[in-house]
Amino acid sequence: MIYELRVYSCLPGRLPALQNRFQKDTLRLWDKHGIRQAGFWTTLIGPANNDLTYLIAWESLAEREQKWGAFMADPEWQAARAESEKDGLIVANVAASFLQPTAYSSVR
Repeated sequence: MIYELRVYSCLPGRLPALQNRFQKDTLRLWDKHGIRQAGFWTTLIGPANNDLTYLIAWESLAEREQKWGAFMADPEWQAARAESEKDGLIVANVAASFLQPTAYSSVR
């Protein structure tokens, strides 16, 4: 199992729009494509109060490539993204890292 850590830095005031998109559309479409989220976080204390941080669980990088590619190409996702950005862009930057649990991790 590997985990993809993604941090979306939103434009000022746009974090609620991103959260709405995840709740209304993205998670449903992830289910459709077999993408498994492992948690979502916002920053309670710290400098990144416009960030949404989340983890996705993958069996392998090959699984990620296949499922993420299908999700990104899905016309329903493209329409939902366009609709959510009709008032302007939401995300200023996306940072992604791929994490592998250690032998002593409680998460495998």
